[in-house]
Amino acid sequence: MSSKAQTAIHRFLLAQREAQTRFLAELVKVPSDNPAGDCQRHADRAAALLHDAGFKVEAHYVPEDLVKANGMVSCTNLIVRERFGNGGPVIALNAHGDVVPPGTGWSMDPYGALIRDGVMFGRGVAVSKSDFATYTWALLALKQSGAAPNGTVELHFTYDEEAGGAIGPQWLLQRGISKPDYAVCAGFAYGITTAHNGCLHLEVTVQGVSGHAAMPDKGVDALEAANAIIGDLYVYRKTLAATRSTVAGITSPTLVIGLINGGINTNVVPDRVVFRLDRRVIPEEHPAQAEHALTERIRQAAANWPGIHVNVRRVLLALPFVPLPGQARMVAAIQRHARGVMGIDAQPHGVPLYTDARHYSEAGVPTVLYGAGPRTLQEANGHRADEKLVLNDLYQATEVVALTLVDLLSGTP
Repeated sequence: MSSKAQTAIHRFLLAQREAQTRFLAELVKVPSDNPAGDCQRHADRAAALLHDAGFKVEAHYVPEDLVKANGMVSCTNLIVRERFGNGGPVIALNAHGDVVPPGTGWSMDPYGALIRDGVMFGRGVAVSKSDFATYTWALLALKQSGAAPNGTVELHFTYDEEAGGAIGPQWLLQRGISKPDYAVCAGFAYGITTAHNGCLHLEVTVQGVSGHAAMPDKGVDALEAANAIIGDLYVYRKTLAATRSTVAGITSPTLVIGLINGGINTNVVPDRVVFRLDRRVIPEEHPAQAEHALTERIRQAAANWPGIHVNVRRVLLALPFVPLPGQARMVAAIQRHARGVMGIDAQPHGVPLYTDARHYSEAGVPTVLYGAGPRTLQEANGHRADEKLVLNDLYQATEVVALTLVDLLSGTP
Protein backbone atom coordinates (compact mmCIF):
# COMPACT_ATOMS: atom_id res chain seq x y z
CA MET A 1 0.00 0.00 0.00
CA SER A 2 1.29 3.45 -0.86
CA SER A 3 2.02 5.91 1.93
CA LYS A 4 -0.15 8.35 -0.01
CA ALA A 5 -3.20 6.11 0.42
CA GLN A 6 -2.45 5.60 4.11
CA THR A 7 -2.16 9.33 4.66
CA ALA A 8 -5.36 10.02 2.74
CA ILE A 9 -7.29 7.48 4.83
CA HIS A 10 -5.95 8.88 8.09
CA ARG A 11 -6.72 12.49 7.18
CA PHE A 12 -10.20 11.67 5.88
CA LEU A 13 -11.18 9.75 9.02
CA LEU A 14 -9.73 12.43 11.28
CA ALA A 15 -11.89 15.04 9.58
CA GLN A 16 -14.95 12.76 9.73
CA ARG A 17 -14.91 11.90 13.44
CA GLU A 18 -17.75 14.22 14.37
CA ALA A 19 -19.93 12.93 11.51
CA GLN A 20 -19.15 9.31 12.38
CA THR A 21 -20.04 9.94 16.03
CA ARG A 22 -23.36 11.52 15.08
CA PHE A 23 -24.15 8.53 12.85
CA LEU A 24 -23.57 6.11 15.72
CA ALA A 25 -25.59 8.24 18.15
CA GLU A 26 -28.57 8.23 15.80
CA LEU A 27 -28.47 4.42 15.69
CA VAL A 28 -28.28 4.12 19.48
CA LYS A 29 -31.28 6.44 19.89
CA VAL A 30 -33.60 4.08 18.00
CA PRO A 31 -34.59 1.04 20.13
CA SER A 32 -34.14 -2.36 18.48
CA ASP A 33 -34.60 -4.77 21.37
CA ASN A 34 -34.71 -8.47 20.55
CA PRO A 35 -36.91 -9.76 22.06
CA ALA A 36 -39.42 -8.59 21.05
CA GLY A 37 -37.58 -8.31 17.75
CA ASP A 38 -39.47 -5.46 16.09
CA CYS A 39 -36.48 -3.84 14.38
CA GLN A 40 -38.08 -2.29 11.30
CA ARG A 41 -37.83 1.29 12.58
CA HIS A 42 -34.12 0.88 13.22
CA ALA A 43 -33.52 -0.65 9.79
CA ASP A 44 -35.38 2.25 8.19
CA ARG A 45 -33.30 4.77 10.13
CA ALA A 46 -30.04 3.00 9.29
CA ALA A 47 -30.98 2.89 5.60
CA ALA A 48 -31.74 6.61 5.62
CA LEU A 49 -28.41 7.42 7.29
CA LEU A 50 -26.52 5.25 4.80
CA HIS A 51 -28.33 6.98 1.95
CA ASP A 52 -27.34 10.36 3.38
CA ALA A 53 -23.73 9.13 3.47
CA GLY A 54 -23.91 8.57 -0.29
CA PHE A 55 -24.65 4.84 -0.51
CA LYS A 56 -27.25 2.92 -2.45
CA VAL A 57 -28.98 0.64 0.04
CA GLU A 58 -30.69 -2.68 -0.69
CA ALA A 59 -33.43 -3.62 1.80
CA HIS A 60 -34.12 -7.36 1.84
CA TYR A 61 -37.35 -8.03 3.72
CA VAL A 62 -37.64 -11.46 5.32
CA PRO A 63 -41.07 -13.09 4.76
CA GLU A 64 -43.44 -12.75 7.70
CA ASP A 65 -43.81 -16.49 8.28
CA LEU A 66 -40.05 -16.93 8.65
CA VAL A 67 -39.84 -13.92 10.94
CA LYS A 68 -42.53 -15.30 13.24
CA ALA A 69 -40.99 -18.78 13.17
CA ASN A 70 -37.80 -17.20 14.53
CA GLY A 71 -39.69 -15.48 17.34
CA MET A 72 -39.49 -11.96 15.93
CA VAL A 73 -41.92 -9.29 14.73
CA SER A 74 -39.96 -7.88 11.76
CA CYS A 75 -36.60 -8.44 10.10
CA THR A 76 -35.02 -6.53 7.24
CA ASN A 77 -31.44 -7.10 6.10
CA LEU A 78 -29.59 -4.13 4.63
CA ILE A 79 -26.83 -4.49 2.03
CA VAL A 80 -24.56 -1.85 0.51
CA ARG A 81 -22.33 -2.94 -2.39
CA GLU A 82 -19.40 -0.86 -3.63
CA ARG A 83 -17.47 -2.25 -6.60
CA PHE A 84 -13.90 -1.22 -7.42
CA GLY A 85 -11.95 -2.07 -10.58
CA ASN A 86 -12.73 -5.21 -12.54
CA GLY A 87 -13.18 -8.53 -10.74
CA GLY A 88 -11.37 -9.17 -7.49
CA PRO A 89 -12.67 -10.64 -4.22
CA VAL A 90 -15.90 -9.76 -2.43
CA ILE A 91 -15.45 -8.73 1.21
CA ALA A 92 -18.50 -8.70 3.49
CA LEU A 93 -18.51 -6.52 6.61
CA ASN A 94 -21.27 -7.69 8.96
CA ALA A 95 -22.74 -6.11 12.08
CA HIS A 96 -26.09 -6.64 13.77
CA GLY A 97 -28.51 -3.91 14.78
CA ASP A 98 -30.72 -5.93 17.12
CA VAL A 99 -29.77 -5.75 20.80
CA VAL A 100 -30.73 -7.35 24.09
CA PRO A 101 -33.29 -5.34 26.10
CA PRO A 102 -31.69 -2.78 28.42
CA GLY A 103 -32.75 -4.38 31.71
CA THR A 104 -32.37 -2.58 35.03
CA GLY A 105 -29.58 -0.67 36.72
CA TRP A 106 -28.90 2.06 34.17
CA SER A 107 -27.60 5.38 35.45
CA MET A 108 -28.70 7.17 32.28
CA ASP A 109 -31.16 6.77 29.40
CA PRO A 110 -30.18 3.54 27.56
CA TYR A 111 -31.25 5.20 24.30
CA GLY A 112 -29.77 8.61 25.03
CA ALA A 113 -26.34 8.13 23.39
CA LEU A 114 -24.85 10.27 26.15
CA ILE A 115 -21.18 11.17 25.63
CA ARG A 116 -19.05 11.74 28.71
CA ASP A 117 -15.25 12.13 28.67
CA GLY A 118 -14.92 10.61 25.21
CA VAL A 119 -17.16 7.64 26.02
CA MET A 120 -20.61 7.05 24.50
CA PHE A 121 -23.21 5.19 26.60
CA GLY A 122 -26.28 3.34 25.33
CA ARG A 123 -27.74 -0.06 24.64
CA GLY A 124 -26.02 -1.55 21.60
CA VAL A 125 -23.33 1.14 21.41
CA ALA A 126 -20.65 -1.57 21.60
CA VAL A 127 -22.59 -4.71 20.59
CA SER A 128 -22.76 -4.02 17.75
CA LYS A 129 -24.19 -0.74 16.48
CA SER A 130 -20.66 0.63 16.80
CA ASP A 131 -19.59 -1.48 13.85
CA PHE A 132 -22.31 -0.04 11.64
CA ALA A 133 -20.22 3.12 12.04
CA THR A 134 -16.85 1.32 11.84
CA TYR A 135 -17.60 -0.41 8.55
CA THR A 136 -19.50 2.48 6.96
CA TRP A 137 -16.66 4.92 7.52
CA ALA A 138 -14.00 2.37 6.59
CA LEU A 139 -15.74 2.02 3.23
CA LEU A 140 -16.05 5.79 2.86
CA ALA A 141 -12.32 6.12 3.61
CA LEU A 142 -11.49 3.45 1.02
CA LYS A 143 -13.39 5.44 -1.59
CA GLN A 144 -11.42 8.57 -0.67
CA SER A 145 -8.02 6.86 -0.39
CA GLY A 146 -6.78 7.37 -3.92
CA ALA A 147 -5.83 3.69 -3.97
CA ALA A 148 -6.75 1.47 -6.92
CA PRO A 149 -8.57 -1.44 -5.26
CA ASN A 150 -9.92 -4.31 -7.28
CA GLY A 151 -12.98 -6.07 -5.87
CA THR A 152 -16.19 -5.42 -3.97
CA VAL A 153 -16.96 -4.38 -0.42
CA GLU A 154 -20.41 -5.21 0.94
CA LEU A 155 -21.93 -3.91 4.15
CA HIS A 156 -24.24 -6.52 5.69
CA PHE A 157 -26.33 -4.94 8.44
CA THR A 158 -28.66 -7.57 9.86
CA TYR A 159 -31.20 -7.77 12.68
CA ASP A 160 -31.50 -11.24 14.17
CA GLU A 161 -28.18 -12.06 15.85
CA GLU A 162 -29.82 -12.19 19.27
CA ALA A 163 -32.23 -14.80 17.85
CA GLY A 164 -29.53 -16.90 16.17
CA GLY A 165 -28.86 -15.32 12.76
CA ALA A 166 -30.94 -17.76 10.70
CA ILE A 167 -32.91 -15.01 8.95
CA GLY A 168 -29.99 -12.61 8.81
CA PRO A 169 -26.59 -13.69 7.45
CA GLN A 170 -27.62 -17.31 6.95
CA TRP A 171 -30.70 -16.25 4.95
CA LEU A 172 -28.63 -13.92 2.74
CA LEU A 173 -26.01 -16.58 2.05
CA GLN A 174 -28.35 -19.51 1.46
CA ARG A 175 -30.36 -17.53 -1.09
CA GLY A 176 -27.28 -16.36 -2.96
CA ILE A 177 -28.06 -12.70 -2.25
CA SER A 178 -24.41 -12.38 -1.28
CA LYS A 179 -21.44 -14.59 -2.22
CA PRO A 180 -18.45 -13.18 -0.31
CA ASP A 181 -14.87 -14.42 -0.50
CA TYR A 182 -13.98 -12.96 2.90
CA ALA A 183 -16.01 -11.75 5.87
CA VAL A 184 -15.24 -9.46 8.78
CA CYS A 185 -17.86 -9.55 11.53
CA ALA A 186 -18.47 -7.24 14.46
CA GLY A 187 -15.80 -7.54 17.13
CA PHE A 188 -13.44 -5.52 19.30
CA ALA A 189 -10.30 -3.57 18.46
CA TYR A 190 -7.58 -5.10 20.65
CA GLY A 191 -7.71 -8.68 19.43
CA ILE A 192 -8.83 -10.71 16.41
CA THR A 193 -11.39 -13.43 17.06
CA THR A 194 -10.68 -16.45 14.87
CA ALA A 195 -12.82 -19.11 16.60
CA HIS A 196 -15.69 -19.40 19.02
CA ASN A 197 -17.89 -21.94 20.73
CA GLY A 198 -21.04 -23.43 19.36
CA CYS A 199 -24.21 -23.53 21.40
CA LEU A 200 -26.94 -26.12 21.94
CA HIS A 201 -30.26 -25.18 23.54
CA LEU A 202 -32.56 -28.02 24.58
CA GLU A 203 -36.07 -27.87 25.99
CA VAL A 204 -36.89 -30.79 28.31
CA THR A 205 -40.52 -31.60 29.12
CA VAL A 206 -41.05 -33.87 32.13
CA GLN A 207 -44.58 -35.30 32.09
CA GLY A 208 -46.26 -36.93 35.09
CA VAL A 209 -49.86 -37.20 36.36
CA SER A 210 -51.66 -34.59 38.47
CA GLY A 211 -53.29 -35.44 41.78
CA HIS A 212 -54.72 -33.84 44.90
CA ALA A 213 -52.07 -32.71 47.37
CA ALA A 214 -54.00 -34.52 50.12
CA MET A 215 -53.41 -37.79 48.26
CA PRO A 216 -50.03 -37.32 46.51
CA ASP A 217 -49.59 -41.06 45.98
CA LYS A 218 -52.44 -40.92 43.44
CA GLY A 219 -50.38 -38.69 41.17
CA VAL A 220 -46.97 -38.93 39.50
CA ASP A 221 -44.91 -35.93 40.59
CA ALA A 222 -43.21 -34.34 37.56
CA LEU A 223 -41.41 -31.81 39.73
CA GLU A 224 -39.82 -34.48 41.90
CA ALA A 225 -38.59 -36.28 38.78
CA ALA A 226 -37.41 -33.05 37.18
CA ASN A 227 -35.48 -32.23 40.35
CA ALA A 228 -33.66 -35.56 40.08
CA ILE A 229 -32.97 -35.11 36.38
CA ILE A 230 -31.61 -31.62 36.94
CA GLY A 231 -29.50 -32.86 39.84
CA ASP A 232 -27.97 -35.48 37.57
CA LEU A 233 -27.26 -32.81 34.93
CA TYR A 234 -25.35 -30.80 37.53
CA VAL A 235 -23.25 -33.90 38.27
CA TYR A 236 -22.65 -34.28 34.53
CA ARG A 237 -21.70 -30.59 34.28
CA LYS A 238 -18.74 -31.13 36.60
CA THR A 239 -17.29 -33.71 34.20
CA LEU A 240 -17.15 -31.23 31.32
CA ALA A 241 -14.16 -29.42 32.83
CA ALA A 242 -11.97 -32.39 31.89
CA THR A 243 -12.47 -31.62 28.19
CA ARG A 244 -10.10 -28.78 27.27
CA SER A 245 -9.89 -26.66 24.14
CA THR A 246 -6.55 -25.87 22.52
CA VAL A 247 -7.87 -22.48 21.32
CA ALA A 248 -6.60 -19.51 23.34
CA GLY A 249 -9.52 -17.79 25.03
CA ILE A 250 -11.68 -20.93 25.17
CA THR A 251 -11.49 -23.35 28.09
CA SER A 252 -14.05 -26.18 28.35
CA PRO A 253 -17.64 -27.00 27.45
CA THR A 254 -20.24 -25.55 29.82
CA LEU A 255 -23.82 -26.35 30.79
CA VAL A 256 -26.40 -24.04 32.38
CA ILE A 257 -30.05 -24.70 33.18
CA GLY A 258 -31.44 -21.24 32.69
CA LEU A 259 -35.23 -21.53 32.64
CA ILE A 260 -37.84 -23.69 34.42
CA ASN A 261 -41.61 -23.65 34.54
CA GLY A 262 -44.25 -26.04 35.84
CA GLY A 263 -47.00 -26.99 38.22
CA ILE A 264 -50.73 -26.18 38.34
CA ASN A 265 -51.40 -24.90 41.86
CA THR A 266 -50.01 -25.17 45.37
CA ASN A 267 -52.42 -27.97 46.29
CA VAL A 268 -51.93 -30.07 43.15
CA VAL A 269 -49.25 -32.66 42.40
CA PRO A 270 -47.31 -31.13 39.46
CA ASP A 271 -48.08 -32.98 36.24
CA ARG A 272 -45.70 -31.16 33.95
CA VAL A 273 -42.36 -29.36 34.28
CA VAL A 274 -40.46 -27.76 31.41
CA PHE A 275 -36.88 -26.53 31.61
CA ARG A 276 -34.35 -25.26 29.11
CA LEU A 277 -30.62 -25.69 29.13
CA ASP A 278 -27.63 -24.13 27.39
CA ARG A 279 -24.70 -26.39 26.44
CA ARG A 280 -21.67 -24.63 24.93
CA VAL A 281 -19.74 -26.69 22.38
CA ILE A 282 -16.00 -26.06 22.02
CA PRO A 283 -14.47 -26.02 18.50
CA GLU A 284 -12.91 -29.47 18.92
CA GLU A 285 -16.23 -31.16 19.75
CA HIS A 286 -18.66 -32.70 17.31
CA PRO A 287 -22.00 -30.92 17.98
CA ALA A 288 -24.21 -33.89 17.02
CA GLN A 289 -22.30 -36.17 19.39
CA ALA A 290 -22.55 -33.63 22.21
CA GLU A 291 -26.32 -33.39 21.66
CA HIS A 292 -26.74 -37.16 21.57
CA ALA A 293 -24.75 -37.69 24.78
CA LEU A 294 -26.73 -35.04 26.63
CA THR A 295 -30.10 -36.31 25.41
CA GLU A 296 -29.25 -39.88 26.44
CA ARG A 297 -28.15 -38.66 29.88
CA ILE A 298 -31.54 -37.00 30.37
CA ARG A 299 -33.46 -40.07 29.20
CA GLN A 300 -31.47 -42.40 31.48
CA ALA A 301 -32.08 -40.18 34.50
CA ALA A 302 -35.82 -40.08 33.73
CA ALA A 303 -35.96 -43.87 33.41
CA ASN A 304 -35.48 -44.15 37.18
CA TRP A 305 -38.95 -42.65 37.73
CA PRO A 306 -41.93 -44.93 36.97
CA GLY A 307 -44.79 -43.17 35.25
CA ILE A 308 -42.61 -40.28 34.08
CA HIS A 309 -42.14 -39.50 30.39
CA VAL A 310 -39.65 -37.01 28.97
CA ASN A 311 -39.46 -35.23 25.66
CA VAL A 312 -36.25 -33.50 24.60
CA ARG A 313 -36.58 -30.87 21.89
CA ARG A 314 -33.77 -28.98 20.21
CA VAL A 315 -34.41 -25.23 20.31
CA LEU A 316 -31.09 -24.06 18.85
CA LEU A 317 -27.89 -25.55 17.50
CA ALA A 318 -25.25 -23.00 16.63
CA LEU A 319 -22.16 -24.71 15.25
CA PRO A 320 -18.71 -23.61 16.45
CA PHE A 321 -16.84 -21.04 14.37
CA VAL A 322 -13.54 -22.54 13.25
CA PRO A 323 -10.63 -21.23 11.15
CA LEU A 324 -10.65 -21.77 7.38
CA PRO A 325 -7.91 -21.37 4.75
CA GLY A 326 -7.67 -17.71 3.84
CA GLN A 327 -8.33 -16.48 7.35
CA ALA A 328 -4.60 -16.04 8.03
CA ARG A 329 -4.34 -13.40 5.32
CA MET A 330 -6.97 -11.26 7.02
CA VAL A 331 -5.38 -11.79 10.42
CA ALA A 332 -1.97 -10.70 9.12
CA ALA A 333 -3.39 -7.53 7.53
CA ILE A 334 -5.32 -6.53 10.65
CA GLN A 335 -2.30 -7.22 12.88
CA ARG A 336 -0.04 -5.14 10.67
CA HIS A 337 -2.33 -2.13 10.70
CA ALA A 338 -3.26 -2.43 14.38
CA ARG A 339 0.44 -2.11 15.12
CA GLY A 340 0.73 0.93 12.88
CA VAL A 341 -2.44 2.72 13.99
CA MET A 342 -2.82 1.66 17.62
CA GLY A 343 0.68 0.53 18.55
CA ILE A 344 -0.61 -2.85 19.77
CA ASP A 345 -0.07 -6.50 18.96
CA ALA A 346 -3.62 -7.69 18.20
CA GLN A 347 -3.45 -11.41 18.84
CA PRO A 348 -5.81 -13.99 17.30
CA HIS A 349 -7.90 -15.75 19.91
CA GLY A 350 -11.16 -17.60 20.54
CA VAL A 351 -14.17 -16.61 22.64
CA PRO A 352 -16.72 -18.78 24.49
CA LEU A 353 -19.64 -16.85 22.95
CA TYR A 354 -21.33 -17.63 19.65
CA THR A 355 -21.95 -15.05 16.92
CA ASP A 356 -23.14 -14.57 13.35
CA ALA A 357 -19.58 -15.20 12.15
CA ARG A 358 -20.32 -18.92 12.18
CA HIS A 359 -22.82 -18.53 9.32
CA TYR A 360 -20.12 -17.17 7.01
CA SER A 361 -17.69 -19.85 8.15
CA GLU A 362 -20.28 -22.61 7.61
CA ALA A 363 -20.74 -21.30 4.06
CA GLY A 364 -16.99 -21.76 3.44
CA VAL A 365 -16.09 -18.07 3.78
CA PRO A 366 -12.84 -17.24 5.64
CA THR A 367 -13.99 -15.05 8.51
CA VAL A 368 -12.68 -13.04 11.45
CA LEU A 369 -14.30 -10.83 14.08
CA TYR A 370 -12.79 -7.36 14.33
CA GLY A 371 -14.27 -3.94 15.02
CA ALA A 372 -14.65 -1.18 17.58
CA GLY A 373 -14.51 -1.84 21.29
CA PRO A 374 -12.30 -2.71 24.27
CA ARG A 375 -10.50 -5.92 25.16
CA THR A 376 -13.46 -7.76 26.63
CA LEU A 377 -17.24 -7.75 26.60
CA GLN A 378 -17.16 -7.00 30.33
CA GLU A 379 -15.17 -3.79 29.79
CA ALA A 380 -17.88 -2.60 27.40
CA ASN A 381 -20.68 -3.56 29.82
CA GLY A 382 -22.05 -5.59 26.93
CA HIS A 383 -25.49 -7.04 27.74
CA ARG A 384 -25.37 -5.13 31.06
CA ALA A 385 -26.41 -1.71 32.34
CA ASP A 386 -24.45 1.35 31.17
CA GLU A 387 -23.07 -0.27 28.01
CA LYS A 388 -20.29 1.96 26.71
CA LEU A 389 -17.82 2.59 23.92
CA VAL A 390 -14.60 4.58 24.07
CA LEU A 391 -14.90 6.66 20.92
CA ASN A 392 -11.18 6.58 20.26
CA ASP A 393 -11.48 2.79 19.90
CA LEU A 394 -14.11 3.40 17.21
CA TYR A 395 -11.90 5.86 15.33
CA GLN A 396 -8.79 3.67 15.46
CA ALA A 397 -10.57 0.44 14.56
CA THR A 398 -12.14 2.18 11.57
CA GLU A 399 -8.71 3.15 10.28
CA VAL A 400 -7.42 -0.40 10.78
CA VAL A 401 -10.37 -1.85 8.84
CA ALA A 402 -10.00 0.69 6.02
CA LEU A 403 -6.29 -0.09 5.60
CA THR A 404 -7.03 -3.82 5.72
CA LEU A 405 -9.56 -3.41 2.91
CA VAL A 406 -6.92 -1.72 0.77
CA ASP A 407 -4.57 -4.66 1.34
CA LEU A 408 -7.16 -7.34 0.62
CA LEU A 409 -8.35 -5.59 -2.55
CA SER A 410 -4.87 -4.85 -3.86
CA GLY A 411 -3.44 -8.35 -3.67
CA THR A 412 -0.96 -7.43 -0.92
CA PRO A 413 0.36 -10.77 0.38
